[in-house]
Amino acid sequence: MKVRSRKIRNLGAALVAAAALAALPASAELVDRVAAVVNDKIIPQSEVVQRAAPELMLANQERDPKKRSEMRNAAMKRALETLIAERLLEEQMNELGIQVTEQEVELGLEDVRKQNNIDPEQFEQALRAEGYTMEKYREFMRNHLRRLKLVNLKVRQKVKISEKDLRAEYDKWARMEQADPEVHARHILVKVPQDATPEQVEAAKKKAEAIAQEARKPGADFVALAKEKSEGPSAQDGGDLGFFRRGVMVPEFDRVVFSLPKGGVSDPVRTRFGFHVIKVEEIRQVPVASFEEMKPQLQERLMRDQIERYTEQYVQELRAKATIEVKI
Repeated sequence: MKVRSRKIRNLGAALVAAAALAALPASAELVDRVAAVVNDKIIPQSEVVQRAAPELMLANQERDPKKRSEMRNAAMKRALETLIAERLLEEQMNELGIQVTEQEVELGLEDVRKQNNIDPEQFEQALRAEGYTMEKYREFMRNHLRRLKLVNLKVRQKVKISEKDLRAEYDKWARMEQADPEVHARHILVKVPQDATPEQVEAAKKKAEAIAQEARKPGADFVALAKEKSEGPSAQDGGDLGFFRRGVMVPEFDRVVFSLPKGGVSDPVRTRFGFHVIKVEEIRQVPVASFEEMKPQLQERLMRDQIERYTEQYVQELRAKATIEVKI
């Protein structure tokens, strides 16, 4: 259940599964409405809904009408802000004539495949499984690479990382690492489909609660229970996730597993995969890597943080010069 397990990294928020849209309310009026106008370029509300689809599905599972409405509104606002920023960057790319060759797109796709250690056929299968087409992903990759070129042109020269910065980042990282153990955990997964109804979610939760109660009984064999009842890919291994540090698993899972004592069994934990019942088998401290060992990673982290900060400043500068009319 690790974050990278059987998932394509760097898919980007620009691509949303068609299945996700099927779960959302739709009408001709909704599709045709204008969400915003950016320098005379229209952003249709249908595109905002598409971008916000994963968050909207989560909001639809909220039973409290007021909270559900707040979650939907926040998701739509975040999606619209992202689309406005993308439109502004796209205008700059067109104005500067920034292009990406087919060879660059292929190299980008190859890099993603290498990161995920899969061949081209497996890559396409994984895309299809998540509702994406190869054509759509190539389009995303092209836009992604064009934005990188724009950022390199307008932002990269501002990035400055000193040895002092690296030392300070290492000291902060080392303090956290020394206090942060490594855990060996197992889990039992009860899957919840992305388009699950509230009734299906509740049924899955009750099933997971029953499994948790059974796992806590004296003498319970968690390995056998996982092999019998887990719906995750680690079921055949008794739900074994091996040893891992904080930040490897999805945040909801992470928070719970690192709060459990050795031998502890959790209540059901909800993530995008479903409900998990977690057991911690072992907790151990691990040696902290040296500054020289960590230096390349720290440099990359600081560079990424600075690029993100300066890119946001650049977008704000573009917004200040643009004519933007928000209609929703």
